Formats: sequence, C-alpha cells, structure tokens
Amino acid sequence: MSKGLAIFTSGGDAAGMNPAVKCAAEYAARRGYKPWLVYDGLRGLIDDKFVEADRELISGILHRGGTFLRSSRSKRFFELEFREQAFLNLKKRGIEKLVVVGGDGSFRALNQFYADFGVPFAGIPATIDNDIAGTDYCLGVDTALNMIRQSVDSIRDTANSFSRAFVIEVMGRHCGYLAMVSALACGAEVCLTPELPYNLDSIGGRLKAEIKGGRNYVLAIVAEGTKMGDYLTRWITDSIGMEARLTVLGHVQRGGSPTVRDRLMAYKFAVAAIDALEAGETNSVMTYQDGEYGSLPIQTVCDSKYELDPLLLKLCTNLSN
Repeated sequence: MSKGLAIFTSGGDAAGMNPAVKCAAEYAARRGYKPWLVYDGLRGLIDDKFVEADRELISGILHRGGTFLRSSRSKRFFELEFREQAFLNLKKRGIEKLVVVGGDGSFRALNQFYADFGVPFAGIPATIDNDIAGTDYCLGVDTALNMIRQSVDSIRDTANSFSRAFVIEVMGRHCGYLAMVSALACGAEVCLTPELPYNLDSIGGRLKAEIKGGRNYVLAIVAEGTKMGDYLTRWITDSIGMEARLTVLGHVQRGGSPTVRDRLMAYKFAVAAIDALEAGETNSVMTYQDGEYGSLPIQTVCDSKYELDPLLLKLCTNLSN
C-alpha cells in the first residue's frame, strides 16, 4: 500500500499556490506516494476535508490565481484536542507526511503538530510580502509585482494627462519589499516604507525643484504599514501645490494568473519539498538563496529576522529623502 502524503495551502493566498499543489501531487505520485489534497487549510485538517489528488482534480489549475483548495486561519488548531482530531483524520487514511504551501504562521502551526504527533512536514514559502527569513523569494511575489506594475503604468497615463500627483498604496504591513521594487521598476519619485526613514522637507524641496524644471506629474508609492497614504496625499496638495489623488490597490495585488517565474518557482519548490521529506527531513522550509535551492529547519526560519537586500534599501534611499 502506498504511503499517504497530504498537500494543503494556508495563510494569505498567493499566485503560484496552485502550480505548487499540482506539481507536489504529481511528483509525490511518481515517487510512490498516494497524494491527498486538503480543502480550507488548517481548518480542513480538523474538519476532515480530504480528497484524493486524481488527475482530473488537478488538471487546469496551473494558470489560476489564488488557491483552488482555499485557505483559512484556524484558531482551533492552537488547541490540542483539535490537533488530535486532525491527526486522527490523517491516520485513518494512512497519511504520514504533509506539504504546506503558506507563510511562517502556517509553518509554526505545523511545527507544533510535528512536536505533538511526529508527522513530518515540508513548507513551501508563499506570501506576496516576501518576508520569510532564510529565503530570497516566496511564491506570489512576481505576480503581485506585475499586478502593481500594470496598475501604476495605467495611473501614470492619467497623472500625465492632468498634471497630477498620485499616491499609490501597496500591501506590506511590516515589510516594504513590494513598495521598493515597484517604485524602482515604475520610476516613482517617492517611496515610503517601514524600513526607510523619510524626510518630507527634503522630499518637498526635491519635488519643487523638479516641477520648476518641467516635471508635470509625480508618482509616490507607499507601503500600507507606513499609514502615510492619506497624509502624503494631503501633504503633496498643500505643500507642493500639485493636486494629488490616493489609489489603494488593495487585494487586486493578490490576484492574477501566476507569472512564468511564479510557475517555475512553484515547481522547483514542490520537487524540493517532496525530496526533503524522502531524505528524512521532518520540519523544514524550502528556500532559495543566492540562486541556490535548499531547505532550513523551521526553528531556524522562525528564530531569524527577515532582512531586506541592502542594495535594494540603498537604491530606494534617495526616494525617501
């Protein structure tokens, strides 16, 4: 009898989750496992929402954004009695290993589950914030950046037509990666993130000089974690003298068909996850650092502080001053 292996998605949705699920299921089957899928994330583990990963179920999901398995954040999973129920659901199907596609909160939950019941798991990093320690890339980031790029390019057309300033708020409560990369890729004049100190007096002087020299529009990209979207919009209107508008991109950044990069990264992460479990790893997270694929123990990931690329910070410094 084939050993069972279950795959599910958890936490915030991200483009690339569906390709990761598809590849993990197919590769696990080729390696002799019986793959199962779990709907509704951690909640589905408790509520017994398992289904066999047959070919028909995972066909046609590669190009779809989000996660067709759906996701959830389950407070019940933090209680031992519900984790025990999840374990019994695995046991009755002969499922001995897990692959979770999600963020560090999901990994922590599975690490506790491993400590309780000894069920090995492999984590595939997926979050558009790109803020998981130990890996340079998380699934969904490239697609999110392209969604932002498309939106900002469209906004620029209107900004130029009306000689206005536009403040564009992107996701990133604690991490400014999306804002920084988008600001550089879209040629924004201002970028505010939680990581970079900013100086509005300096920014104002620079913008006024540029406007005097012929600039007829301004693009400012801010991370939601700065809570500066509304204020910066009013400040540009009042202090710079250019009519400004705020656009909050919101959840549009999470959607969209996965880009080629996210599809390819999903495949490579999925294969690495199955290989790691076969090699005897019990609670590891797949990583991509300096062009190399690998894995790290979950404790190393959770105990480490995520740090942005110093070069990225340096390149964006001039946009916050």
